[in-house]
Amino acid sequence: MTSSPQTLAAAASHPAASHPAAGRAGPTAADALRLLAADAVERARSGHPGAPMGMAEMATVLWTRHLRHNPADPHWPDRDRFVLSNGHASMLLYALLHLSGYDLPVEELQRFRQLHSRTPGHPEVGITPGVETTTGPLGQGLANAVGMALAEKLLAAEFNRPGHPVVDHFTYTFLGDGCLMEGISHEVCSLAGTLRLSRLVALYDDNGISIDGAVEGWFTDDTPARFRAYGWQVIGPIDGHDSQAIDAALTLARAQADSPEGRPTLIVCRTVIGKGAPNKAGGHDVHGAPLGAGEIAALREALGWTWAPFEVPPVLREQWDGHARGAGLQQQWQTRLADYRREHPALAAEFERRMAGDLPEGIDARLAQALATLAGAAGTVATRKASQLSLDAIAPMLPELFGGSADLTGSNLTDWKGSRVARRDQPGNHMSWGVREFGMAAALNGMALHGGFIPYGGTFLTFSDYSRNAIRMAALMKLRVIHVFTHDSIGLGEDGPTHQSVEHVPSLRLMPNLDVWRPADTLETAVAWAQSLQRRDGPSALALSRQALPVMTSPAHAGSIARGGYVLADAPDARAVIIGTGSELHLAMQARELLAAEGIAVRVVSMPATTVFDRQPADYIDAVLPIALPAVAVEAAHPDFWRKYVGRQGAVVGIATYGESAPAPELYRHFGITAERVAQAVRSLLG
Repeated sequence: MTSSPQTLAAAASHPAASHPAAGRAGPTAADALRLLAADAVERARSGHPGAPMGMAEMATVLWTRHLRHNPADPHWPDRDRFVLSNGHASMLLYALLHLSGYDLPVEELQRFRQLHSRTPGHPEVGITPGVETTTGPLGQGLANAVGMALAEKLLAAEFNRPGHPVVDHFTYTFLGDGCLMEGISHEVCSLAGTLRLSRLVALYDDNGISIDGAVEGWFTDDTPARFRAYGWQVIGPIDGHDSQAIDAALTLARAQADSPEGRPTLIVCRTVIGKGAPNKAGGHDVHGAPLGAGEIAALREALGWTWAPFEVPPVLREQWDGHARGAGLQQQWQTRLADYRREHPALAAEFERRMAGDLPEGIDARLAQALATLAGAAGTVATRKASQLSLDAIAPMLPELFGGSADLTGSNLTDWKGSRVARRDQPGNHMSWGVREFGMAAALNGMALHGGFIPYGGTFLTFSDYSRNAIRMAALMKLRVIHVFTHDSIGLGEDGPTHQSVEHVPSLRLMPNLDVWRPADTLETAVAWAQSLQRRDGPSALALSRQALPVMTSPAHAGSIARGGYVLADAPDARAVIIGTGSELHLAMQARELLAAEGIAVRVVSMPATTVFDRQPADYIDAVLPIALPAVAVEAAHPDFWRKYVGRQGAVVGIATYGESAPAPELYRHFGITAERVAQAVRSLLG
């Protein structure tokens, strides 16, 4: 008989922290997690032992009875995803991976938090086999999990056929009080409930402790009521150390997933932080510091654990070994996939291509043709409109594109002619995320991590501050995610300084592994899209104008634009270089004409993507920006960034203060971002 949420909740009481050995038959599989976590943190003299020790039963039940995974193949497409949102509990995940049989030997646990180990302080995707996402900034792992569950739902709707469930997995996430205190948890959990992501299961480690102590002084939310209001199924509170209760809760969560009324599930697990430590369990001292040699010894005695540090007895290793079960689960799926391939060969090929992250065959030639067509038809348009035109041309080639906007679709122009709106029970390729910039950005990361999609999302550039840490995480994880940031400067006009970006583009350019494109016209915008889509090792951001801009390029420039910076206009006897970008490139060209009328020849360089330009060979960089020529840069943004290109002796025409509310042309004149001022800067350099 399946227990109900009410039955499970009625059976719960907050576990006691004392007498950890009472009623025990001997060391358990969960104890192996506790000891490995405690030993690793002790050896490193750094880390968080309390949460792994408190969540040990939760993890044991999930990983040994419910989670569909194969240690021999961490990437098989239909595995369940597991996200440790409270990433400071990383030793729990490393112990799980090690004991289950992933390629993570005990020597790596012994090197926890050491340079170049595969067990860094917080989980990092791509470093440790079996880690699905990089977590640590609280709440973002939960948001990643929402993105993964959304990707699963969309792919299932697109590819599954009657009798052929090739996409059929769950996303599980562990989270703590800190994740729920972060505002991003509201953004994504509200959305998950609205979308009824019924294959998302969150286990809440409700231990009542954070670094500063008992959370009752600053966190008294009725979390179950909060999640019921979101539209989630809530199970518990249950005793998070009662394996039978945990198993029943997970079974209940899975059972309702395919119901027409299925919902995401929150399982509230009442736990004791540092469970098993006789003197420190239940207090904040065990949260973020080693137990100490004395308490480790007391822990071993209390649990009846007679083995040396990092040693696990064979009987428990056998219980944990996930190879046989995992191989069987994957083989069942591969059999289903083979049947699917026979019945639906084209769909199967497309599914496998997309899950591999490969672009369609022949895409390079098709993109080149699209760029040529767009360049030939280019007119005076805002680059946000040029972006939409680029999507109209490129998106039909890429069914994996999934777009959206944080309640600004009509302004960001992230939709295109073939957009199909995605809602709760309506699959599509474009979604209104609501006013949830941070949640959107982090969920896009989850979609990219899951595979099968190239996600992009839009908002105003100034609101990139809301989503900045998720952008940083995408850069750290090397994810192909594209951010469409419109209204990129004082050029947006009357909305005023609250919406006018000044420091945003320069600061985003400083983020390692993020390519920032600020195109000047339709062709530069289309190339920015093409390069962002073809890039597999990191995210891209497109900073786009609200105001219309003139055509600056010709079809012949496409290859040069892709290098991030290039000579747009030259003169054999050039005496200086003017660097322009985005909506100010035409000012650079106008300044060139003013100077030419005075007999002063200058070169104009367009630099839509400084990071891409910086990756070019040194001889190309020197050819575009000769060291011997003085340089002036012009951009309606903070000027300091451009010093790396113009040097101390050069000049920058920009804006180092906040904007004003007025029509855009008036603002450009007011702040002195004009062709005449650029020309005067060149004259001053030349003496």
